[in-house]
Amino acid sequence: MIVMVLERVSSGKRGQLTRWLLEPKAGVFVGNVSARVRDRLWQMICKGMEPDNGGILIYSTSDNEQGFSMRIHGNTNRTLIELDGLYLVKIPSK
Repeated sequence: MIVMVLERVSSGKRGQLTRWLLEPKAGVFVGNVSARVRDRLWQMICKGMEPDNGGILIYSTSDNEQGFSMRIHGNTNRTLIELDGLYLVKIPSK
């Protein structure tokens, strides 16, 4: 299972993702694809991002206690922190 959350990404990029994933809300994509497809979709999204675009990828894994892993790319209003194999999300204060 994967979840992608994209911020300020063009409708064309979002349209490409809808070939593989469902978009229950604008910019939020969910689906169940292989690791290879997941990585290629993420590469495609990251490669064409504008400087103000951002994205977060969350996917199932058995490599840690949480049962999922995360990737972040571009300009998001969140920061990932990995602490002893656990992921934490930091929200900057205003």
